[in-house]
Amino acid sequence: MIEKIRRQIPYEEFDYQALMHCLKDYARPRDKISDLLRQEGIIRVKKGLYIFGDDYRRYPVSRELVANLIYGPSYISYDYALHYYGLIPERTEAVTSVTSGRSRKFATPLGHFTYKMIPLAALRTGMDRIDLEGNRSFLIAIPEKALADKVRSDRGANITTQRDMKIYLFDDLRIDTGAFLGLNPRRFDFFAAAYRSRRIKTLADLLQKLQRQEGNIDHA
Repeated sequence: MIEKIRRQIPYEEFDYQALMHCLKDYARPRDKISDLLRQEGIIRVKKGLYIFGDDYRRYPVSRELVANLIYGPSYISYDYALHYYGLIPERTEAVTSVTSGRSRKFATPLGHFTYKMIPLAALRTGMDRIDLEGNRSFLIAIPEKALADKVRSDRGANITTQRDMKIYLFDDLRIDTGAFLGLNPRRFDFFAAAYRSRRIKTLADLLQKLQRQEGNIDHA
């Protein structure tokens, strides 16, 4: 049975509807799903979302793609994205995402997934699509958007000046200086407007100042 399902479903991550379609010829498809779960032919990530078990996978399971599927509309941002781009050194255990829905947290067999609500206007901007093996892909914030999301959401940080921002970035977050100087300040200006955020505008101004001091970066 699992071999038949594997032939019909080309992806590693699939939903309840796709699974039921494969089992449509069985009199009790839900009983078959229970059997598959017990035998670990498939694994339930959350209600309505599954992955194939280790013995039946064609490609590694993408936690990033799963993050997009668990709760949406959403895409990866904050600390997970910052580490993905090499902006911060620490890898986060939870996959962190932004969403226009209410903030949520999920504990799954693949780890923890967190989602923070942002305004819809901000959600619609600053994302990229990353292609994977097996004709799959996931959505993630571009580096500037991930940092803008982080700066705006960190309520514990007292940031009112460029000096405060510099301490926060390089002492608290341990942002990589070279990677930061390679970012585009105009994008931060755009996100500052989308969020109506003074903090993000301060971030943009600081980046422009540091780039002028370097004297060799042009984002025309």
